[in-house]
Amino acid sequence: MAMRIVSRMAEVLDACELMDITQAHIDGCGLLSETGLEFAETLAAKGGKVCVPTTLNMGPLDLQNWKEFGIDEDFAGKAIRQAKAYTDMGCIPTWTCAPYQSYLTPRFGQQIAWGESNAICYANSVLGARTNRYADYMDICAAITGRVPKCGLHLRENRKGQVLLRLVDIPPALMQTNEFYVVLGHLLGTLAADRIAVIEGLAPDPSSDQLKAFCAAAASSGAVAIFHAIGVTPEASTFEQAFDGGEPEQVVEIGPAQLRKAHSELSTAAEGAKLDLVVLGCPHFSFDEFRELAHLIRAETQKGSAIDRRVRFVVISCQTSYALLQRGGFLDVLTGFGVEITLDTCVFHTPMVSQDTKVVMTNSGKCSYYAPGELGVEVAFGSMAQCVESAVKGKICREETIWKEL
Repeated sequence: MAMRIVSRMAEVLDACELMDITQAHIDGCGLLSETGLEFAETLAAKGGKVCVPTTLNMGPLDLQNWKEFGIDEDFAGKAIRQAKAYTDMGCIPTWTCAPYQSYLTPRFGQQIAWGESNAICYANSVLGARTNRYADYMDICAAITGRVPKCGLHLRENRKGQVLLRLVDIPPALMQTNEFYVVLGHLLGTLAADRIAVIEGLAPDPSSDQLKAFCAAAASSGAVAIFHAIGVTPEASTFEQAFDGGEPEQVVEIGPAQLRKAHSELSTAAEGAKLDLVVLGCPHFSFDEFRELAHLIRAETQKGSAIDRRVRFVVISCQTSYALLQRGGFLDVLTGFGVEITLDTCVFHTPMVSQDTKVVMTNSGKCSYYAPGELGVEVAFGSMAQCVESAVKGKICREETIWKEL
């Protein structure tokens, strides 16, 4: 059954042959329909087993704590059945949309079949692994067969840059901020669409979390599966390598004006609007992000500040980062402030946002892009520090000095 689907997809893509993969990441484990549940249970009932190491993306609920978030029991029952179907097939229950920070990180040049848009972008761009954008259910078929159509980004000739984005007159202080990577990612997605962009002028030492935020924003606003940053990403040590000896089809200069416009596009809520919910962890929070949040909260509590009781503060993560958080000695700092930590899932996959939620604040470009349509809310994009400050004051508070000065 799985091989018939993989073979048919090869015909659709005009691929003349199949090729081996050595790892998979499954995005189809979210409970998006009854059909998705039936598909997974059918494969499992027929004896389907993955033949390569296979991790699981976030699921439809926090498997341990779903009752605390008011999840309907019928929905939870179906979600648990679906989780069992995938683990029965031998998938590793990582339940995270940032598997590259969790477990089984792919190596350079490794042929893989990954789902989840930000994970695909990160694997191709930052790690130099090779995967196409595998859709739900195609991913588990690839994992069972260990085969995919030989085409697209699996082949070196299809990974070269097409459009050059040249950063011009960007203040170095701005380029060091986490928000810069979100805004640049959002802008890259809108400019590149499905073309392969090469960035010239990026600082040489972005963190894993900054690149994670960049990939998530770019893959949301555009169909970005890979980008190159000269002197930063492994397939772009030089301009010549990034374009595989060729020249860009287009050169776009990105300066302060373009960044300022992209920054404004990430918010629909007005400054000072009453805040209902803060969402952090889209993609899933890392241990370093938990540590940064704890530092910010300590600074607020030392001033005698507390979260406004009308504001929910939700952080989404995975079991791996949470285990490190428990050992890190600052879990109590977060929960004492009122932070709700949910694991294994996402606000877009599980019904945990109440219907009376009107305004959401986040530091995520992906959440900012999808929240208005997916959750029917207004959204405000800001730094993690601004999210904490706004939660304390109960309203959107953003000192945008560095952006206003661009």
